[in-house]
Amino acid sequence: MSEPVLDARKVTMQFGGLKALVDFDLTLMSGELVGMIGPNGAGKTTAFNAITGVYPPTSGDVILLGERVNGRRPHQICMKGIARTFQNIRLFKQLTALDNVRVACHHGHRAGFTAAFLLTAAFLADEERITQRAEEFLAVMGLADKRHALARNLPYGEQRRLEIARALATGPRLLCLDEPAAGMNASEKVALMELIRRIRDQFGIAILVIEHDMRVVMGVSERLVVLDHGVTIARGSPQQVQKDPKVIEAYLGDSYLEEKHIHVPVEST
Repeated sequence: MSEPVLDARKVTMQFGGLKALVDFDLTLMSGELVGMIGPNGAGKTTAFNAITGVYPPTSGDVILLGERVNGRRPHQICMKGIARTFQNIRLFKQLTALDNVRVACHHGHRAGFTAAFLLTAAFLADEERITQRAEEFLAVMGLADKRHALARNLPYGEQRRLEIARALATGPRLLCLDEPAAGMNASEKVALMELIRRIRDQFGIAILVIEHDMRVVMGVSERLVVLDHGVTIARGSPQQVQKDPKVIEAYLGDSYLEEKHIHVPVEST
């Protein structure tokens, strides 16, 4: 058996008297595509923050490729192999699309400060390599023709894709997408689902997605984790989860079942 990319074990996040995440467990292997769903305040983004180092877990372990990363700074965890996007887009709005991605590529810069100061041949060659790499990620995301556009001038959907390109440029083994379909129209969401699958297939990485749009998350995920008030209430395939009474009560609701023509047998008492 290959080693898990991520192994979160009984991760708990407590803020004063509030437990925002309780004994959260999640194992992800390379190439897996997993969705995380639940109502607002369920603890989904808290789980992301604990995994990516925004918050150090109150208890439990976050193990990345066999190494415990609890207490590491977000940039250190990113360099170890976890990249993420955010609910609210966090691009460098005053920079071009190309420079946004180039910034993420610089962790692999080989030339030192002196070479940069003197503009040596080695430094310039390194810069050219980074530029080519950034352009490759823009092409993957369908943004090659927007390389010189300022990030702030891109349409919303393209800003979302640019943020994913920047995350990919760090060379992650696990990509965490926090509500990537937020603010997109129907056609953009369909394209996004295809893009997420293609990223997984092309780069062979694990992908963890938080998403409120059920069409997107059910359509793209191979398995789902459902949270409610910080507690994991269900796991399984999309088909299993959408029929789970606890998930229906806490999140999906009867209207979802009616829309999807899903029949859930009533247990006899």
